Order: sequence, then C-alpha cells, then structure tokens
Amino acid sequence: MIEKVLHKNRLFALIVRRQFRRKSGITFFTSKQSTQQFGFMKHKKNYIIKPHKHNKRLTKILRTTEVILLLKGILRVDFYDNKNKYLFSKIINEGDIIMLVHGGHGFKILKDVEMIEIKQGPYHLANDKIKFKAVDEKKIKIK
Repeated sequence: MIEKVLHKNRLFALIVRRQFRRKSGITFFTSKQSTQQFGFMKHKKNYIIKPHKHNKRLTKILRTTEVILLLKGILRVDFYDNKNKYLFSKIINEGDIIMLVHGGHGFKILKDVEMIEIKQGPYHLANDKIKFKAVDEKKIKIK
C-alpha cells in the first residue's frame, strides 16, 4: 500500500506501508523529477542486475528530503506547514517507509524504535535545519 500525504495539493510525504509487495520487477515510488528517489525491487534467484556506474553530474537541490525506514517500533509523524503551523499527524509502523518532502515535521516515539534515515548530503546542521516549537499534545489529530 502506498499513501500520499497531501496538504493543499502539495506532497508532504510518501508512505510505503510494510504490506506493499509486487510479484516481480522494479517499482519506483517517486517521480523521475524527484531530487531523491526510492523504489522496490523483487527478483528471482540468479537474476542478474548488470554492472553499472552512475555518471558524474551537477544537480541543484533546493530542499532536503528524508527517507525513514522504520525497522522496529511505532512512530508518530507530526506535519507542519511552511509557517510552522501544525496540520495533522500520521502513525508509522514497523516495516513502513516514509519519505518527507515538503513542510516541517516532528516525531514522537510511541513504541521503542530502530530506524534508518537517508537524506541528501552534504548536510550542515547550522544551515540546513530550523527548529521550532512542537504542537501541544492535546491538539494532535491523527489523519
């Protein structure tokens, strides 16, 4: 199952639930224009992916996106607009993958987690991240 998290027709996140499976082949979840891309591959034993390398090229990235693979636990993702206003929350479960694209986000650990985060680099904490006040827990809306 693939879930697009939209607000005002803008993609805030893409969630690939652990139940997603294809019988075979390659399925990319992101568009060819996305600055970060990820997909699912399933091949039979002895299938060969031909050796290859990626060409050096200059790419302009205007915003950092993140992909989180939740290996264990339960995570609440809180979404914010570009003015830091809380919008809604989503629950991410063990085995789910989420790509955060637009707006702001925060997290609350609901059950001990182990996760892998992937984002573009180089990453400079002082220049690439603005922290702001989290939403009051009483105002949480799970969508």
